[in-house]
Amino acid sequence: MKRSNTTAFLGAIASALAFAVAFPLHADGKASPQPKETRPPGLTSGKLANREFLVISSRGDGVALYFGNGSLDGNRDATQAIIIVHGVLRNADTYFSTGALMLAKAEASKTLLIAPQFTEASDLYGRHGSSKILRWDGNWPGGVSATAPAPISTYAVFDAMLTRLADRSRFPALRRISIIGHSAGGQIVQRYAAVGHGPALIPRAALTVHFVVANPSSYLYFDTWRPHKMKACSDFNRWRYGLDGTPSYVTGTARELEQRYVHRDVTYLLGTADINAQEWDLDTSCAAEEQGAYRLQRGRAYIRYLRTRNPKGTAQDFALVPGVGHDNRKMFTSACGLAVVFDRPRSACAASGNI
Repeated sequence: MKRSNTTAFLGAIASALAFAVAFPLHADGKASPQPKETRPPGLTSGKLANREFLVISSRGDGVALYFGNGSLDGNRDATQAIIIVHGVLRNADTYFSTGALMLAKAEASKTLLIAPQFTEASDLYGRHGSSKILRWDGNWPGGVSATAPAPISTYAVFDAMLTRLADRSRFPALRRISIIGHSAGGQIVQRYAAVGHGPALIPRAALTVHFVVANPSSYLYFDTWRPHKMKACSDFNRWRYGLDGTPSYVTGTARELEQRYVHRDVTYLLGTADINAQEWDLDTSCAAEEQGAYRLQRGRAYIRYLRTRNPKGTAQDFALVPGVGHDNRKMFTSACGLAVVFDRPRSACAASGNI
């Protein structure tokens, strides 16, 4: 999927051509003119996940929950694992259902599907044994420590999942892990790809870790430049938009984090119809607005940002899903989405290329 050393020159030319077509400098499209939408009714955190595993850390232990078509305890036949990440609603059951549709459409019988659930205290009322289950406050998407039973970061849960999947005694046939997220889930995946410790613990030759960041509302920038600067936006560089005020999990300088990030296998999966600047769950804070008016514009701007800062290229790429707006199921089950997640030819994508 990425350029090899022997084809870097031709790959750079192809990438530049694809980038020029997909990301014209002055043609970002127009946002839909609708008034700001209200939150659709009936959206909840969904069912509580029915599987669990123990997260052991230097700061204590706790139980994390997940849905799965198999167990994190081990699977001798799985060749790929997909970790599909829910958004702020914590509705892991909905995303697990999307993942199951992906596997069916891709005929991926040897794929382990995991949908972790990051619970808040309100999700656990009345559950027997809940004192052992990790729970966070509403800032959990940013990698903060759990409020109980041990101060374990949400990002440390990803580390624990990766460590289990990399254990050859548990998963001897596994060759590829994909961590995918849409919307708020895409924000979480993008930040974890930038600051996560887990990928560095896995021998590169043994197992690849691929991040798919789909239609997030915002991105983590590594300096104070923004594509649409506002004079009265004091928090534009606060975590998770920038690196001011990071949680204790995050270690390293801005330069160190950026250099590590651009060498990680990340695909930005963007819907060409995700252009509604008034969508109910679009982040419209000034920090987000400095990144663009709507999700497609923000994604294009971020890709240009990385490309400008890394003229020699990165280990990252992009793919555009034709005609799809802000819909996790349509994004991931599209022919383009399946090609990205399962590392197949991307002929169905509106455009794709290296960064």
